[in-house]
Amino acid sequence: MIDLKILQENPERIKEEVGKRGLSIDVNEIVSLDSRRRSLLVEIEGLRAERNKVSQEIPGLSPEERRRKIEDMREISAKLKDFEPILRETEEKLNLLLAQLPNFSHSSVPVGKDSSDNVIHHLWGKKPEFDFEPRTHEEIGELLDLVDTERASRVSGSRFGYLKNEAALLEFTLVRYALDLLIPKGFVPMVPPVLVKEEAMFGTGFFPAEETEYYATRLDDLHLVGTAEVPLCAYHMGEILEKEDLPLRYTGFSTCFRREAGTYGKDLGGIFRVHQFDKVEIFIFSEPDSSWEEYELLRETMEEIMKGLGFHYRVMNMCTGDIGLPNAKKYDLEVWFPGQAMYRELVSCSHDTDFQSRRLNIRYRDNGKIRFVHTMNSTACAVGRTLIAILENYQQADGTVLIPEILQPYLDGEKTIPFLPRKRS
Repeated sequence: MIDLKILQENPERIKEEVGKRGLSIDVNEIVSLDSRRRSLLVEIEGLRAERNKVSQEIPGLSPEERRRKIEDMREISAKLKDFEPILRETEEKLNLLLAQLPNFSHSSVPVGKDSSDNVIHHLWGKKPEFDFEPRTHEEIGELLDLVDTERASRVSGSRFGYLKNEAALLEFTLVRYALDLLIPKGFVPMVPPVLVKEEAMFGTGFFPAEETEYYATRLDDLHLVGTAEVPLCAYHMGEILEKEDLPLRYTGFSTCFRREAGTYGKDLGGIFRVHQFDKVEIFIFSEPDSSWEEYELLRETMEEIMKGLGFHYRVMNMCTGDIGLPNAKKYDLEVWFPGQAMYRELVSCSHDTDFQSRRLNIRYRDNGKIRFVHTMNSTACAVGRTLIAILENYQQADGTVLIPEILQPYLDGEKTIPFLPRKRS
């Protein structure tokens, strides 16, 4: 949610941002509705004040004067009855349009229409070389009996999978690896709820823009989250924090759910793009003056996890047309997938300034003043995608897969997949 003061004092800035994002939003209509809302509020407050004044005068009046004043009160009440529903309707229209306005992008964000305009920030590592034709994760998963999408399809439909054997063990290994790196950096580990109220989805900026992407329960009016960012951000909603307690750093593990409604026809094989996946997320509440330093720490932490796994990757500075509504800036880290011969997004890192904190009313006390905090988030480890990146990058000619050295201590020193006895099912 943007600061209304900016709408009232500098609507041209909002129009410029809407243009950068390629959005079709009539800012003039929003300005007009806000002006009408304020005029109605002045009118209504004036009528209420007049009614209160008349009400206080009545007891000391003569019967005749009392009748006239009562008649005046009736006229005032009638006007209020007319004005109040108009105000409600105006506010509803205004709030609907305000909810569609994006955050202000940072000056370092490239202006562009879509992913083709994203800019490479930097690369790390070298592409792995093979003396054989590398397989896709789907082929490796079937060959080593690590992933079963066929039975998952029978049970749950498309875009689901069973992780089996070493893949199931690597799920927990990756989670523990990420947490062991994050906790010494001051990130408080959490397992948050994955069912949240609409207020949390709206407050974090996922609703109404992406409402069709998420599952909802029929009876309880709750929503399944697509990222732990939602419950981690909403953890402090409605609170006033203390400046000396900032920054607050959290890391949350959760199962995530996304409908992927707009992606049918993409990534239909394997488990790269699925409806259910597990993820370790990191989240920071910061005071504005140091939030961009915290954001770079977040990016460095995201990269440290990927470097430890030995992946070759590139960090992309996402353009204005390819970042989310709440984002002021976003980095995507794309890992090289040899089996697909392309870079694929593995993790992302976003700075949302005070967009989410305004919606969720998360503030802090700064020398007697109350200000909105800044929020930022990053994927620490998207478990499924990281798993398949390991399968593709560490595959061997004989069909086995090496285990990244940093993960071997979590698996009793095992160096190669397979290492478990198995019977084909």
